[in-house]
Amino acid sequence: MSFDSLGLEPRLLASVSAMGYAAPTPIQRDAIPQILAGRDVVGVAQTGTGKTAAFVLPLLQRTPTRRGVRALIVTPTRELALQIADVVRDAGRRTGHRAAVVMGGVGMGPQMAQIRRGVDIVIACPGRLLDLHSRGGVDLSRVETVVLDEADRMLDLGFWPDVRRILALLPAGRQNLLFSATMSPGVLNVVQSTLHDPVRVEVTPPSTPVERVEQAVYPVGRDQKTDLLVELLKRGGLTRTLVFARTQHRADRLHRLLERRGVKSAAIHGGRSQNQRQAALEAFKSGRSHVLVATDVVGRGIDIDEVSHVVNYDLPNTPEDYVHRIGRTARAGASGTAISFLAAEEMATFTAIERTLGERLPCHDLDGFDYAHREVPAADRDVVKKGAGNHAPGAKPAGRSGRRGGRGRAGGAGRAAR
Repeated sequence: MSFDSLGLEPRLLASVSAMGYAAPTPIQRDAIPQILAGRDVVGVAQTGTGKTAAFVLPLLQRTPTRRGVRALIVTPTRELALQIADVVRDAGRRTGHRAAVVMGGVGMGPQMAQIRRGVDIVIACPGRLLDLHSRGGVDLSRVETVVLDEADRMLDLGFWPDVRRILALLPAGRQNLLFSATMSPGVLNVVQSTLHDPVRVEVTPPSTPVERVEQAVYPVGRDQKTDLLVELLKRGGLTRTLVFARTQHRADRLHRLLERRGVKSAAIHGGRSQNQRQAALEAFKSGRSHVLVATDVVGRGIDIDEVSHVVNYDLPNTPEDYVHRIGRTARAGASGTAISFLAAEEMATFTAIERTLGERLPCHDLDGFDYAHREVPAADRDVVKKGAGNHAPGAKPAGRSGRRGGRGRAGGAGRAAR
């Protein structure tokens, strides 16, 4: 199927061609005609499936220009807001639409001034949008279409009370578009209470990792995680690596430790200013930094192609976050690798992740790495799956894994993960 058959007008088709899109992705193919028809739509799709263009293209076609704010896109993170704005700008080069990004971390004055000059589309994070509205900086009374992007993440981060207040400011007869990577009970409640007779478009089963991502686990003591990460990075193969840490403090600390060990890195999390976050992303995209250390708060908003590896330095709190993390690699048709460090105190989370995935993840040791005492995943752990690829230099499959430890050279199939 081509974009010509979806009902898009010639100006948008020209933009699509200029953006390098050859054919619509499944979410674009299924969602665009429904949105153009004016239906409320629920889109369930992982990041990297083309979902942003799936709502931006028909939104541009349905949104009039020079008549005030008629479309509103609400998203949980600043990074995602900026990425959506990039797509709106590129897709709308021939349509004359004007858009404003409303988010924290930068001054409110320039945002208010831009809206006063006239915009058609507002892309916003919930808190700043409410602040702006309370100061009379934005009129939402004529919004015809609202998009709630990353709805599951907005729920996870506690933004839903703010989103409900925003929805109460909008006209009752608006079109509602909701996109989410998972259809959790919370998101289902949102759909039932907010959308009117929605069409559901689902292209990826919820909580299913990208099939092209190879997953591997490294059992290691919590005090040796940094040493193991540095050793993996120095052996090569991890060309552009996104590392997830549990907290802002741990992300900053890991970034500093990596720099001291000669690894060019950057850190990005909610505690950094918008300028710092943007500089970190640009350094990572340009290759000046080979490692980007992130927290989950902003990790979902990172949309970067050619990430070779995702490393779970700390396992996430939920299996759903694990799925979203590993989805940062293997994008745009490429393959990718997700490596998880597993300390003894993370076993409960690890077990929940395996239960959600419906499979046992292969455990490995790094050949030649000097492991100190550690407690391992579980007694009689199965060996690594046959045919597993070379996810890291010098990696060896785990054998039986009783709760023993010791120092010395680890890495043979009979000695790994002991």
